Amino acid sequence: MTIKSELISELKSAYPTLRTGSDEGGYTDLSSAEYTATIGKWADDAISKTAAEAVAQAEADAAAAAKAALLTRLGITADEAKLLIG
Repeated sequence: MTIKSELISELKSAYPTLRTGSDEGGYTDLSSAEYTATIGKWADDAISKTAAEAVAQAEADAAAAAKAALLTRLGITADEAKLLIG
């Protein structure tokens, strides 16, 4: 997993400036503090998303392992279990 400082460096390279506004009203560059805060939030969001994906994957892996263990204890295959349910 990429650490926050590396993510911030990548984001700063990809987005050297950030602006707010619209085509109708015009655009304004973010101040240095706003820019830093926005990039930091984006990095935090990316880390949170990666962590949530890792947790979801671990839960799915644990559920699959539990299912496989139960099928083994019962002495049946997944296809045989489907026949019993359906």
